[in-house]
Amino acid sequence: QVQVVESGGGLVQPGGSLRLSCAASGSIFSINSMGWYRQGPGMERELVATITSGGSTNYADSVKGRFTISRDDAKHTVYLQMNSLKPEDTAVYYCNTDVVIGRLGVPLRILEIWGQGTLVTVSS
Repeated sequence: QVQVVESGGGLVQPGGSLRLSCAASGSIFSINSMGWYRQGPGMERELVATITSGGSTNYADSVKGRFTISRDDAKHTVYLQMNSLKPEDTAVYYCNTDVVIGRLGVPLRILEIWGQGTLVTVSS
């Protein structure tokens, strides 16, 4: 079994910053891509940022220059540093990971796992 736990959401004023974390735990052999998605009120879920196992990153145009995704493979954790936050960034943010499940050092299969979501509210 593998679980992911997100943290770091909350209420922040426009122009402020937040840092989201998503930690995976369980029978993990390795983690391929990791990413963050968000769903605003009345909106569809959209990609925010992704990072590959090699460290290549991809960002939505709306967050480029403001958000930074990073990962710590030793901790099986992905981060999203959000700066210069705007009211339109208000959403539930979801972590997404492609986890290689392993047992006794042997990779078995790949699972796509979503976090439970963490609410980010940008408001004065």
